[in-house]
Amino acid sequence: MSYFNVRVYGLLINHDNEVLVSDEEEYGFRFSKFPGGGLELGEGLIDGLKREFVEECEAEIDVLSHFYTTDFYEKSSFNDSQVISVYYLVKEKAPLQLAFKDKIYDFDGEGEILQAFRWVKIEDLNIEEITFKTDKTVTQLLKNQYLGKL
Repeated sequence: MSYFNVRVYGLLINHDNEVLVSDEEEYGFRFSKFPGGGLELGEGLIDGLKREFVEECEAEIDVLSHFYTTDFYEKSSFNDSQVISVYYLVKEKAPLQLAFKDKIYDFDGEGEILQAFRWVKIEDLNIEEITFKTDKTVTQLLKNQYLGKL
């Protein structure tokens, strides 16, 4: 059976024009994306995004504005669903207390599910290092907007 998979992500940009990127590994599959994840049944987009930031980053956020919603077909990399992703610009309510990494997939520990965070200068964002199709689109839009190429 086919179904929709609604996902919500936050673009957290610091004062150095760096965006927070999440590097993850689940059961041997590595990927880089923006913080966020799947919407739960009965949950609104904003509440889902706030929950995801608490779960992933142990941080409360404020949602500033809508940035992008998927406008093309994307099949999930994990199942047969159609992915619809919504991206918001966000800011943290307090400084993040995470162990930030300098290189991709620099995980602490071992296990079936791993996650690490990096600050990446928007101008240095490498679309090839971002895994999923919609995230690649958002990466290009972000670079265009912040580097004045609109």
